[in-house]
Amino acid sequence: MALMALSNIGVYTEIEKEAYLKEMTEIIEYHQKHHNLTQLAYQSAWQFLVNRFYKDKSLENLIANGLHFVREASRELKEFSKRVNLKGKRGEEGGKMTLEELTLMRWLNVIDSFFFNCRLWNEELVELISSIVQMFRASRDSNRTICNRSISLLRVAAYNRNVKIDDLLKSGAIDAILEEMKQSTSDDFILCNGLYFFLIISESLKEEDDEDEKVKRKATKRKIFEMMEEEGYEDALTSFYETLQFFGRKYSEKLPLNIFDYFVNV
Repeated sequence: MALMALSNIGVYTEIEKEAYLKEMTEIIEYHQKHHNLTQLAYQSAWQFLVNRFYKDKSLENLIANGLHFVREASRELKEFSKRVNLKGKRGEEGGKMTLEELTLMRWLNVIDSFFFNCRLWNEELVELISSIVQMFRASRDSNRTICNRSISLLRVAAYNRNVKIDDLLKSGAIDAILEEMKQSTSDDFILCNGLYFFLIISESLKEEDDEDEKVKRKATKRKIFEMMEEEGYEDALTSFYETLQFFGRKYSEKLPLNIFDYFVNV
């Protein structure tokens, strides 16, 4: 209960490190060895710490490399995928979430904050993004709340420039969103996040590198293009022509207006 109360302290509230850092680090490390906390308590400890990260970037190395947030979050998502019935319809509870579903949503929210704030690349990112992809695939036909949160997380991961495009390829994120974009049952939220996901990737693929990186990036462009061609993304792009123009013109000056040409003509 104490950890859950602490987790509700907002990101804008500044707290001196001396008041929490040693004890919170010990709590997390002790749980990693002895598993003495409930899933909700453990999530709450991480949420409190990541909330502090918003105002204090010196916590980055401790969170990412010292306490291994990426590894722990990935493991927790895998555990929830076994315990939460993502593919089954909810019972007669008026759409209310179970405690496990609520705790899972809290984990997805804290992962969102981590992606948004962390600028350190971690080799375990592929596994974490892969866990989110699996969550997205499993929930998209029945649990739209978790499904929508999952695809928005994939968009935020792509937005983090320290998440490599190869990470998105290896994790299956690009495959999963391509598949969903061509489904006639996709709603506006899914389509909007999917379009933004590929707009971000387009911008990343345009960045300049040294000669070795240029060769690698060209190969990555070709691979993504072939995937899009196979999934019929060109047809989808054509149908969203006006949406893409409006998207780039109104919502992000940095995103290319010729995104449709860019992906079709690599």
